[in-house]
Amino acid sequence: MDFKHAIDIKTLAEKYALTISGDHTIKASGINEIHKVRPGDITFVDVEKYYQKSLTSAATIILINKEVPCPEEKVLLITEDPFAVYNQIVWENRPFKPLNTERGENVVIGDGTQIDHGVHIGHDVTIGKDCYIQSGAFIGDGTSIGDRVIIQASALIGTDAFYYKKINGQYHKWRSGGRVILGNDVEIGAGCTINRGVSGETIIGDGSKLDCQIHIGHGAVLGKNCLIAAQTGIAGKTIVGDNVVMYGQVGVAQNLYIGDGAVLLAKTGVSKDLEGGKTYFGVPAGEAREKYKEIVGIKSLLEKKPTPST
Repeated sequence: MDFKHAIDIKTLAEKYALTISGDHTIKASGINEIHKVRPGDITFVDVEKYYQKSLTSAATIILINKEVPCPEEKVLLITEDPFAVYNQIVWENRPFKPLNTERGENVVIGDGTQIDHGVHIGHDVTIGKDCYIQSGAFIGDGTSIGDRVIIQASALIGTDAFYYKKINGQYHKWRSGGRVILGNDVEIGAGCTINRGVSGETIIGDGSKLDCQIHIGHGAVLGKNCLIAAQTGIAGKTIVGDNVVMYGQVGVAQNLYIGDGAVLLAKTGVSKDLEGGKTYFGVPAGEAREKYKEIVGIKSLLEKKPTPST
């Protein structure tokens, strides 16, 4: 998530009673959770076993709950509750604005786009040329939609990320400061739900087509010209390459990578990265030919099993 204007570290330290360790002159250009960080970003860490991952990440500013040696060209902001400060910074830079009409503030709609009655569009949304959005659809704040996009009835684009932090036995919601980007020539089927990122972007690449009732989790990236059948679920931060096909009821876990041209047959369950250019089947997913051999082998063993005597 980018800030509209770079934020001075001293300003943050004063506002949130933070102790600065490192370069006091650094400015923050954005904020992201550890999976999405870039140079200039703020991130946070509050568990020691993850200190090293955060300190060596691309992030320039780290909110941390203990004073440790500060790496060169970075700055540590020390506080008892890094998560609370992180979440508050996101809230302040992506404040909640209720939607009291069918169309929010700062909505830009391209020539030739048809929007049916009953479509609700949030604030700061951009919609390209020659799109068609059917009745009952919801387009959340900050969404960017390319040209020639079709969004069918009751699709929900840019809903909050399903992302919580457990503190003292209770789940605390992260502010969803990211957005959804739909490329050109994308089609979204009826009843699909696409979460915006926690701080980054959920992306559907040019030419990709989604059937009805598909869920795309927060920060997931779907490549170009993918074909996804009904009741598929892709969890947060997973990256799917170009020209990937997923048949019905495929389930993909979080933080994975699926290579270009992979084909996932119906009901496949994916729990680890998959190479591109291959066809997969089963739970857990494996190359289809090998999975079919396993099924035949198990069936053969069962058929050979002797019947117990009576």
